[in-house]
Amino acid sequence: MSNDQGFMKALKCRECGREYPLEATHVCEFDFGPLEVVYDYDKIKKSLTRKQIESRPQTMWRYRELLPVAGEPTVGFQVGYTPLVKADRLAKRLGIRELWIKNDTVNYPTLSFKDRVVSVALSRSRELGFKTVACASTGNLANSVAANAASAGLEAYVFIPSDLEHSKIVNSLVYAANVVGIKGHYDEVNRLCAEIAGKYGWAFVNVNMRPYYAEGSKSMGFEIAEQLGWTVPQHTVIPMASGSLLTKVHKSYQEFCKLGLVKETPWHIHGAQATGCSPISAAQKAGLDFFKPVKPDTIAKSLAIGTPADGFYSLRVMKDTNGHAEDVTDDEIREGIRLLAECEGIFCETAGGVTVGVAKKLIAQGKIPADDSAVLCITGNGLKTVDAIQNHVGKPQEIRPSLREFESILSPKQRSEVKA
Repeated sequence: MSNDQGFMKALKCRECGREYPLEATHVCEFDFGPLEVVYDYDKIKKSLTRKQIESRPQTMWRYRELLPVAGEPTVGFQVGYTPLVKADRLAKRLGIRELWIKNDTVNYPTLSFKDRVVSVALSRSRELGFKTVACASTGNLANSVAANAASAGLEAYVFIPSDLEHSKIVNSLVYAANVVGIKGHYDEVNRLCAEIAGKYGWAFVNVNMRPYYAEGSKSMGFEIAEQLGWTVPQHTVIPMASGSLLTKVHKSYQEFCKLGLVKETPWHIHGAQATGCSPISAAQKAGLDFFKPVKPDTIAKSLAIGTPADGFYSLRVMKDTNGHAEDVTDDEIREGIRLLAECEGIFCETAGGVTVGVAKKLIAQGKIPADDSAVLCITGNGLKTVDAIQNHVGKPQEIRPSLREFESILSPKQRSEVKA
């Protein structure tokens, strides 16, 4: 193995197993299967111990040997190691013994888990000599590519559906990225980006750089296991758009077991979708190992991918781990957002409302037993999707600057608490 590959060995087809050089390519030329990074685990085992990890800065790069960069990262030094919050009040509301929130609403710099995948993709893009980076996005990825490219001095093009939430459009424009709105849904945006990537040779993080980009999601799983005292949680509930995050969190648990960093215990991976875009959930509930593409119609725009690239692999992970999928309506998504905010003081975007709503359903159905422990992956900040909930949280009470008027809006109990 040459020294310039770090701990990576090759890109490998997930279908036929053929190996390819560690370049900007993502599809097997024989069967069109997706390519995935494979590592030299024997080499990794010699340098990656619990003690070594714990001695490093608290960012996602403390697991660098298991992330696909050859040298030191050059983008996203502060990304990751977000809080794992013990959510006792929400656990009581949902009817489960123990509940944890993996809170990527505070991830740096753009308040979503996409900062993880982008910092990996852009660090690797620079290693491969790219000067222009790009993406197809439902919003959060566009924000992260724009911000991280700005900090790294890279030219950025982000392609989004033109009907995206206004706050997410502004959150890409502010970094002076080239923002291109496409009059169509995400799958049409993605197809156009594949054509552009082929013609212009840019580093599209979720097209030709996808094998590297997707690996960044593993850092969320690594952190969960470490923050739980080097233990894999019994249940993990994960929102599904392409399905990539779900498959990579599962892979992170497998890698930690393989390296002896955690004890191998059974775990269950559950997938969460919005009813208005639920091809993976519908397939899992029907007992199928394939999904039928759909046209998205949901307020959870960050999950609105009707033809999920990793849908097949997500179904396989849920089957292999005895996990389940569920989906929730727009009203249930809003209820999930409010529940998390009211119980734990965490304001999540619509994808988080999906995760909470699905967890509630799975617990009620007994698919996540009430006596067990679960982690909910909350992937983005509610300030990004205010439009979806602003007319559903009530309005402030307005009064004149008068003590009498203030007291008129208090309950009798509150009025009786006046100091003597």
